[in-house]
Amino acid sequence: MLIHATSTIPHPLARVYRAYRDELPQIAAHMPDIDAITVLSRTEYPSGPRLVNEWRAKARVPAAVSRFVTPEMLRWEDHAAWDDAGAFVDWALVIPAFRDGVRCAGRNRFVADGAGTRVELSGELLVQVQSVPGVPTLLLRGVLPGIERFIVELIRPNLQQVNAALARYLDARPA
Repeated sequence: MLIHATSTIPHPLARVYRAYRDELPQIAAHMPDIDAITVLSRTEYPSGPRLVNEWRAKARVPAAVSRFVTPEMLRWEDHAAWDDAGAFVDWALVIPAFRDGVRCAGRNRFVADGAGTRVELSGELLVQVQSVPGVPTLLLRGVLPGIERFIVELIRPNLQQVNAALARYLDARPA
């Protein structure tokens, strides 16, 4: 399943890029569906840092999949390789509860857009039916679309909300 989101943040490219890359834990306080973002590791490279952040979501689980969704499924690791010269980040999400069954990766591009910055997200989510834990084989085909939609609907709004939260965060800070 493809994931796309584009939004514009009314702040200059360098400021948006730097805050997005370096200040996500502080920005999390401005996101209603996120409990916290914790930096697990950061390694500096000439092209830009490699980060692993843990995201913990606050989410209401749809009744149809609630017996299959555990609190472990509401957290994920964001593995990000930043390219400072190109103003983009390649990312891959790892959901520990679905480590072998869910693949989600993509790229965020940061583009100067007038006085603001356009953030273009593109990615793909793949769920492997046989790897969904705790779901009987006979139910997998019927439950899989609901699980996939739930994961996309958990991820996509948060990716869009991070941009709105980032704008509020930057609005509150002097340039």
